[in-house]
Amino acid sequence: MAKIAALGAYFYQSLLAFGLLIVVSNLLPASDYAAYSLFVSIVQFADIVCFQWIRAASSRFYPGPIEANETVERGVIVAELAGSACICLLAALLAPLFGASVGLGLIGALAAILQGAGELHLTMLRFRQEFRLFSWLQGARATIVAGATIAGAAVSADLAHVLAGVLAGNLIYCVTAWIRSRRVMPLTARWSGEIARRNLVYGGISAGAGVATLLVPLGLKSVLLASLGSAAAGPMLALDLLQRPFVMVTSSLQAIRFPELVAQFDRKGDPHAIQGELGRYYALLVGLSLIAAAGIIAVLGLATETVIPAPLRESFLRTAPFVMMMAMLRAFLQTVLPTPAHLQRRLPVILGLATLDCLLTCAGAFVAASLSGGADLAIVAGAAAGAGAAAAAGLLILHWRSFAMPWQPVLLPAAALLLAWLTTRWLATGHPLVSAGLALTVAAALSARPLLVLVRWIAR
Repeated sequence: MAKIAALGAYFYQSLLAFGLLIVVSNLLPASDYAAYSLFVSIVQFADIVCFQWIRAASSRFYPGPIEANETVERGVIVAELAGSACICLLAALLAPLFGASVGLGLIGALAAILQGAGELHLTMLRFRQEFRLFSWLQGARATIVAGATIAGAAVSADLAHVLAGVLAGNLIYCVTAWIRSRRVMPLTARWSGEIARRNLVYGGISAGAGVATLLVPLGLKSVLLASLGSAAAGPMLALDLLQRPFVMVTSSLQAIRFPELVAQFDRKGDPHAIQGELGRYYALLVGLSLIAAAGIIAVLGLATETVIPAPLRESFLRTAPFVMMMAMLRAFLQTVLPTPAHLQRRLPVILGLATLDCLLTCAGAFVAASLSGGADLAIVAGAAAGAGAAAAAGLLILHWRSFAMPWQPVLLPAAALLLAWLTTRWLATGHPLVSAGLALTVAAALSARPLLVLVRWIAR
């Protein structure tokens, strides 16, 4: 039940983040929302550059094979976090070189540090199997950050107050997390050159993959802004909203299932048991992503009419299907394909897949923008085509570890997605509520049994 609670915390966080984007997009003018969206992506990029290497190493080596290792591993991680935070603050002083003020650079750096520290803390709790505390803190972080951001926007609907809310929310959460977990994981800095070198080698390459992965939305937003100006707000909102469900599904399943997969692989247990566990892991990732996609397609028209700001609706709805297709393909590239490489510590493969994703997806968007004269639909369709090419190339070049995958929990959700899409197209001229209701009924009928099977696997 603790794992189900942890998964529920991820869903809660995703729903709050989804709602936050809708509220902020309705409160801010289109130009300010575009700037806010770009700022969030830059903060995430800084977080990945400075702190992802520590999180990646923690997810592979913390807490260690024996209990005595945990204190040393934790102490080294704290020291690495402090050093990376200092580098992040120093880098903020270079903000004028990129056309931003030092003040804005420092706000972004502080937000990245607090976000990175919070993510690292939650990663360590997961790999300690502290799922109850993890679930509580995950939900608390989503609530605090969303509440503070909306409060900032409510004080004044401009970019400065929204950013102040983001910063305040992350600070309040970090203090809360330290108070709640100080007995489980006290802050004690230690040093071991051997552990630090190991973390830097493994984590550095994994962080490079994370940087390449995050460059995709940053690159797409840059292409959209350069081509469309403030008219990019609709497609950018589609990017912000429709990538989140797939990121949530894959990251939550990784958080809950991957630690057990790593432990089983490192213990060199029964090969048939490992094949079965790996196959179920793949089925969880793909099956739940397809179920999420079917649900999104079913309600997309109704949700657009209901919650998307009127000036953004047309461009949002026009680009949303291709954004969703791109997000699904990229989730597959980032989670399913690199799993064997993570288990076998084949670092060049991990970096190569992420680089392939970045280059082909961004190239697809750039080429489409050039050929179409900057049409929003062409840009996101080009990005989706690039992501598809990257996924196909990854399948061809990757050396798979043998696995035994049950196909029913994947094929039925795939059929649900196809039929939900066909239903919405068939009833495109009808009332959105009727179209959404019928499409949801079709998707639920085909997905109910696979969903029950997948949830049982999660709870095991």
